[in-house]
Amino acid sequence: MSESTGKPVIELKDVKVYHHARGGGLFRPNIVKAVDGVDFTISRGETVGIVGESGCGKSTLASVLVGLQPPTSGEVLFHGKPAIKRNAHMRKEFGRSVSVVFQDPATALNPRMTVQDILTDPLQIHGIGNAASRAAKVKELLALVGLPQSAAEVTPSQVSGGQRQRVAIARALALDPDIIVADEPTSALDVSVRAQVLNLLSDLKTQLNLGMVFISHDIQTVRYVSDRICVMYFGKIVEQGTATQVFDSPTNDYTKKLLGAAPSLLHI
Repeated sequence: MSESTGKPVIELKDVKVYHHARGGGLFRPNIVKAVDGVDFTISRGETVGIVGESGCGKSTLASVLVGLQPPTSGEVLFHGKPAIKRNAHMRKEFGRSVSVVFQDPATALNPRMTVQDILTDPLQIHGIGNAASRAAKVKELLALVGLPQSAAEVTPSQVSGGQRQRVAIARALALDPDIIVADEPTSALDVSVRAQVLNLLSDLKTQLNLGMVFISHDIQTVRYVSDRICVMYFGKIVEQGTATQVFDSPTNDYTKKLLGAAPSLLHI
Protein backbone atom coordinates (compact mmCIF):
# COMPACT_ATOMS: atom_id res chain seq x y z
CA MET A 1 0.00 0.00 0.00
CA SER A 2 1.27 3.45 -0.87
CA GLU A 3 1.79 6.16 1.67
CA SER A 4 -0.20 9.38 1.80
CA THR A 5 1.28 12.16 -0.29
CA GLY A 6 1.05 15.84 0.58
CA LYS A 7 -1.45 17.78 2.61
CA PRO A 8 -5.04 16.65 3.22
CA VAL A 9 -7.52 17.36 0.43
CA ILE A 10 -10.36 17.24 2.97
CA GLU A 11 -10.05 17.66 6.71
CA LEU A 12 -12.84 17.38 9.28
CA LYS A 13 -12.41 18.89 12.73
CA ASP A 14 -14.81 17.95 15.55
CA VAL A 15 -17.64 17.45 13.04
CA LYS A 16 -21.08 16.70 14.45
CA VAL A 17 -24.31 15.91 12.63
CA TYR A 18 -27.32 15.81 14.96
CA HIS A 19 -30.92 15.12 13.92
CA HIS A 20 -34.11 15.72 15.89
CA ALA A 21 -36.10 12.48 15.97
CA ARG A 22 -39.83 12.10 16.44
CA GLY A 23 -41.13 11.27 19.88
CA GLY A 24 -39.29 13.79 21.99
CA GLY A 25 -40.96 16.52 23.99
CA LEU A 26 -40.58 20.26 23.59
CA PHE A 27 -38.07 20.57 26.42
CA ARG A 28 -36.46 17.13 26.05
CA PRO A 29 -36.26 16.42 22.31
CA ASN A 30 -34.88 13.14 21.05
CA ILE A 31 -31.59 13.89 19.35
CA VAL A 32 -29.88 11.35 17.09
CA LYS A 33 -26.13 11.89 17.05
CA ALA A 34 -25.38 10.49 13.59
CA VAL A 35 -21.83 11.87 13.67
CA ASP A 36 -20.52 12.91 17.05
CA GLY A 37 -17.25 14.84 17.17
CA VAL A 38 -15.26 13.25 14.33
CA ASP A 39 -11.76 14.31 13.26
CA PHE A 40 -10.78 12.92 9.87
CA THR A 41 -8.37 13.59 7.00
CA ILE A 42 -7.95 12.16 3.51
CA SER A 43 -5.03 12.89 1.19
CA ARG A 44 -4.12 11.82 -2.32
CA GLY A 45 -2.41 8.46 -2.55
CA GLU A 46 -4.03 6.81 0.49
CA THR A 47 -7.08 4.67 1.10
CA VAL A 48 -8.85 5.23 4.40
CA GLY A 49 -11.41 2.60 5.35
CA ILE A 50 -14.40 3.52 7.52
CA VAL A 51 -16.02 0.46 9.05
CA GLY A 52 -18.96 -0.09 11.38
CA GLU A 53 -22.35 -1.74 11.50
CA SER A 54 -25.49 -0.23 9.97
CA GLY A 55 -26.59 2.94 11.74
CA CYS A 56 -23.16 3.84 13.12
CA GLY A 57 -22.96 7.07 11.09
CA LYS A 58 -20.52 6.09 8.36
CA SER A 59 -22.81 6.99 5.45
CA THR A 60 -23.66 10.32 7.10
CA LEU A 61 -19.94 10.97 7.41
CA ALA A 62 -19.59 10.15 3.70
CA SER A 63 -22.31 12.70 2.91
CA VAL A 64 -20.36 15.35 4.81
CA LEU A 65 -17.18 14.44 2.94
CA VAL A 66 -18.81 14.85 -0.49
CA GLY A 67 -20.66 18.04 0.49
CA LEU A 68 -24.20 16.61 0.52
CA GLN A 69 -24.72 17.01 4.29
CA PRO A 70 -23.79 20.21 6.14
CA PRO A 71 -22.56 19.45 9.67
CA THR A 72 -24.43 20.70 12.72
CA SER A 73 -21.09 21.97 14.04
CA GLY A 74 -17.39 21.61 13.42
CA GLU A 75 -15.10 22.50 10.53
CA VAL A 76 -14.76 21.11 7.01
CA LEU A 77 -11.58 22.20 5.25
CA PHE A 78 -10.95 21.77 1.52
CA HIS A 79 -7.27 22.22 0.63
CA GLY A 80 -6.93 24.02 3.95
CA LYS A 81 -9.79 26.47 3.35
CA PRO A 82 -13.16 26.48 5.16
CA ALA A 83 -15.64 24.70 2.91
CA ILE A 84 -19.00 24.52 4.69
CA LYS A 85 -20.31 27.74 3.13
CA ARG A 86 -18.87 27.42 -0.37
CA ASN A 87 -19.11 30.12 -2.99
CA ALA A 88 -19.83 29.22 -6.63
CA HIS A 89 -16.15 28.88 -7.53
CA MET A 90 -15.38 26.58 -4.59
CA ARG A 91 -18.51 24.48 -5.25
CA LYS A 92 -17.31 23.87 -8.80
CA GLU A 93 -13.77 23.10 -7.66
CA PHE A 94 -15.06 20.83 -4.88
CA GLY A 95 -17.37 19.02 -7.33
CA ARG A 96 -14.46 18.26 -9.63
CA SER A 97 -12.09 17.26 -6.84
CA VAL A 98 -14.36 14.93 -4.84
CA SER A 99 -16.37 12.13 -6.50
CA VAL A 100 -18.60 9.45 -5.07
CA VAL A 101 -19.38 5.83 -5.93
CA PHE A 102 -22.71 4.77 -4.45
CA GLN A 103 -23.75 1.39 -3.09
CA ASP A 104 -26.18 0.34 -5.82
CA PRO A 105 -25.29 1.25 -9.41
CA ALA A 106 -28.78 0.22 -10.56
CA THR A 107 -30.29 3.23 -8.76
CA ALA A 108 -27.26 5.55 -9.08
CA LEU A 109 -27.22 5.46 -12.90
CA ASN A 110 -29.97 6.91 -15.11
CA PRO A 111 -31.58 3.87 -16.78
CA ARG A 112 -32.66 5.92 -19.82
CA MET A 113 -29.18 7.18 -20.68
CA THR A 114 -26.56 5.27 -22.63
CA VAL A 115 -23.19 4.72 -20.98
CA GLN A 116 -21.75 7.24 -23.46
CA ASP A 117 -24.20 9.91 -22.22
CA ILE A 118 -23.65 8.97 -18.56
CA LEU A 119 -19.88 9.47 -18.88
CA THR A 120 -20.20 12.61 -21.01
CA ASP A 121 -22.68 14.31 -18.67
CA PRO A 122 -20.18 15.46 -15.97
CA LEU A 123 -17.89 16.91 -18.66
CA GLN A 124 -20.76 18.89 -20.18
CA ILE A 125 -21.95 20.16 -16.80
CA HIS A 126 -18.47 21.47 -16.01
CA GLY A 127 -17.91 22.80 -19.53
CA ILE A 128 -14.90 20.61 -20.17
CA GLY A 129 -13.72 20.07 -23.75
CA ASN A 130 -15.64 19.77 -27.01
CA ALA A 131 -17.55 16.89 -28.58
CA ALA A 132 -14.40 15.23 -29.93
CA SER A 133 -12.39 15.48 -26.70
CA ARG A 134 -15.35 14.24 -24.66
CA ALA A 135 -15.76 11.21 -26.93
CA ALA A 136 -12.04 10.49 -26.51
CA LYS A 137 -12.39 10.82 -22.74
CA VAL A 138 -15.24 8.28 -22.72
CA LYS A 139 -13.04 5.78 -24.58
CA GLU A 140 -10.24 6.40 -22.08
CA LEU A 141 -12.58 5.92 -19.10
CA LEU A 142 -14.02 2.66 -20.44
CA ALA A 143 -10.51 1.28 -20.97
CA LEU A 144 -9.49 2.44 -17.50
CA VAL A 145 -12.23 0.42 -15.79
CA GLY A 146 -11.86 -2.64 -18.01
CA LEU A 147 -14.98 -2.30 -20.16
CA PRO A 148 -15.12 -2.81 -23.95
CA GLN A 149 -15.67 0.22 -26.17
CA SER A 150 -18.99 -1.29 -27.27
CA ALA A 151 -20.30 -0.67 -23.72
CA ALA A 152 -20.70 3.02 -24.62
CA GLU A 153 -23.74 2.23 -26.77
CA VAL A 154 -25.82 0.35 -24.18
CA THR A 155 -27.92 1.41 -21.20
CA PRO A 156 -27.15 0.30 -17.62
CA SER A 157 -29.92 -2.31 -17.66
CA GLN A 158 -28.23 -4.12 -20.55
CA VAL A 159 -25.08 -5.00 -18.59
CA SER A 160 -24.36 -7.01 -15.44
CA GLY A 161 -24.22 -5.60 -11.91
CA GLY A 162 -20.44 -5.71 -11.86
CA GLN A 163 -20.25 -3.90 -15.20
CA ARG A 164 -22.73 -1.29 -13.97
CA GLN A 165 -20.50 -0.60 -10.97
CA ARG A 166 -17.56 -0.22 -13.37
CA VAL A 167 -19.60 2.39 -15.26
CA ALA A 168 -20.31 4.16 -11.96
CA ILE A 169 -16.59 4.14 -11.15
CA ALA A 170 -15.79 5.48 -14.63
CA ARG A 171 -18.28 8.31 -14.09
CA ALA A 172 -16.65 9.12 -10.75
CA LEU A 173 -13.30 9.41 -12.57
CA ALA A 174 -14.60 11.58 -15.42
CA LEU A 175 -13.45 14.87 -13.87
CA ASP A 176 -10.02 13.56 -12.76
CA PRO A 177 -10.82 13.88 -9.04
CA ASP A 178 -8.38 13.99 -6.12
CA ILE A 179 -10.64 11.90 -3.87
CA ILE A 180 -13.22 9.17 -4.41
CA VAL A 181 -15.67 8.33 -1.64
CA ALA A 182 -16.90 4.75 -2.16
CA ASP A 183 -19.93 4.03 0.04
CA GLU A 184 -20.44 0.24 0.31
CA PRO A 185 -19.47 -0.11 -3.39
CA THR A 186 -19.49 -3.92 -3.44
CA SER A 187 -22.37 -4.83 -1.11
CA ALA A 188 -24.96 -4.94 -3.93
CA LEU A 189 -22.76 -7.21 -6.06
CA ASP A 190 -22.49 -10.97 -6.30
CA VAL A 191 -19.65 -12.45 -4.27
CA SER A 192 -17.96 -13.61 -7.48
CA VAL A 193 -17.44 -10.07 -8.76
CA ARG A 194 -16.71 -8.28 -5.47
CA ALA A 195 -13.00 -9.10 -5.55
CA GLN A 196 -12.77 -7.89 -9.16
CA VAL A 197 -14.25 -4.50 -8.27
CA LEU A 198 -12.08 -4.19 -5.15
CA ASN A 199 -8.97 -4.98 -7.18
CA LEU A 200 -10.02 -2.40 -9.78
CA LEU A 201 -10.43 0.30 -7.12
CA SER A 202 -7.04 -0.55 -5.61
CA ASP A 203 -5.36 -0.48 -9.02
CA LEU A 204 -6.96 2.85 -9.93
CA LYS A 205 -5.88 4.38 -6.63
CA THR A 206 -2.26 3.45 -7.33
CA GLN A 207 -2.34 4.29 -11.03
CA LEU A 208 -3.99 7.71 -10.62
CA ASN A 209 -2.61 8.57 -7.15
CA LEU A 210 -6.18 8.92 -5.89
CA GLY A 211 -7.25 9.38 -2.34
CA MET A 212 -10.04 6.96 -1.51
CA VAL A 213 -12.47 6.73 1.38
CA PHE A 214 -13.82 3.18 1.41
CA ILE A 215 -16.91 2.64 3.57
CA SER A 216 -18.18 -0.81 4.52
CA HIS A 217 -19.73 -2.86 7.32
CA ASP A 218 -17.26 -5.67 6.53
CA ILE A 219 -13.94 -5.13 8.30
CA GLN A 220 -12.21 -7.84 6.26
CA THR A 221 -13.09 -6.09 3.00
CA VAL A 222 -11.90 -2.78 4.45
CA ARG A 223 -8.63 -4.42 5.45
CA TYR A 224 -8.17 -5.69 1.89
CA VAL A 225 -8.09 -2.20 0.34
CA SER A 226 -7.12 0.21 3.13
CA ASP A 227 -3.88 1.81 4.28
CA ARG A 228 -5.59 3.24 7.35
CA ILE A 229 -8.78 2.12 9.11
CA CYS A 230 -11.26 4.12 11.18
CA VAL A 231 -13.78 2.12 13.23
CA MET A 232 -17.09 3.94 13.86
CA TYR A 233 -19.53 3.21 16.65
CA PHE A 234 -22.57 5.35 17.51
CA GLY A 235 -21.30 8.34 15.54
CA LYS A 236 -17.76 8.31 16.95
CA ILE A 237 -14.47 7.01 15.62
CA VAL A 238 -13.55 4.65 18.46
CA GLU A 239 -10.34 3.29 16.95
CA GLN A 240 -8.04 4.15 14.08
CA GLY A 241 -4.63 3.15 12.82
CA THR A 242 -2.94 1.28 10.01
CA ALA A 243 -4.66 -1.87 8.81
CA THR A 244 -1.95 -3.92 10.52
CA GLN A 245 -2.34 -2.09 13.83
CA VAL A 246 -6.11 -2.42 13.91
CA PHE A 247 -6.06 -6.11 13.04
CA ASP A 248 -3.06 -7.24 15.04
CA SER A 249 -3.48 -5.06 18.14
CA PRO A 250 -7.08 -3.80 18.47
CA THR A 251 -7.61 -1.76 21.62
CA ASN A 252 -11.36 -1.16 21.50
CA ASP A 253 -13.90 -3.82 22.51
CA TYR A 254 -16.14 -2.97 19.55
CA THR A 255 -13.25 -3.47 17.12
CA LYS A 256 -12.58 -6.86 18.66
CA LYS A 257 -16.27 -7.71 18.23
CA LEU A 258 -16.16 -6.75 14.54
CA LEU A 259 -13.06 -8.84 13.99
CA GLY A 260 -14.62 -11.83 15.70
CA ALA A 261 -17.76 -11.58 13.59
CA ALA A 262 -15.94 -11.41 10.23
CA PRO A 263 -13.98 -14.61 9.74
CA SER A 264 -13.72 -14.67 5.95
CA LEU A 265 -12.86 -12.11 3.28
CA LEU A 266 -15.57 -10.89 0.91
CA HIS A 267 -18.23 -13.39 1.91
CA ILE A 268 -20.25 -11.36 4.43
